[in-house]
Amino acid sequence: MCLKPKFKKFNWFVRLITFNWPLAITLAPFGIYVNQKYVSVENLVWWTKNHEKIHWPQQLQLLIIFFYIWYLVEWLIRVPINGKKAYKNIVFEREAHFNEGNPDYLKTRKFWAFFKYYNKQYKRT
Repeated sequence: MCLKPKFKKFNWFVRLITFNWPLAITLAPFGIYVNQKYVSVENLVWWTKNHEKIHWPQQLQLLIIFFYIWYLVEWLIRVPINGKKAYKNIVFEREAHFNEGNPDYLKTRKFWAFFKYYNKQYKRT
């Protein structure tokens, strides 16, 4: 995949759109932002980095805007079904959670690989 992601600190805009809540967020094509409130960019654990790097090709493959539309629509559908677990059941999050512990996943990841995660349930809370 083209465009390598760069890890950066949250800036004012990222804090605004995320309400300063997440540990990290991928915003292709700009970079992966890390919330200094929780951890420094240098001390971010490798599986969290890997998790966010998995979101990078997802976003690029869906031309960024379609990723966010899909993500929002799926979250809105899942909130009444899954409640607080709606976020973890979004297909993009499932793919990232299932593979965040595999440092080689992105080398073998197939195009639009997230589709196969619709049938898998993420169990960790």
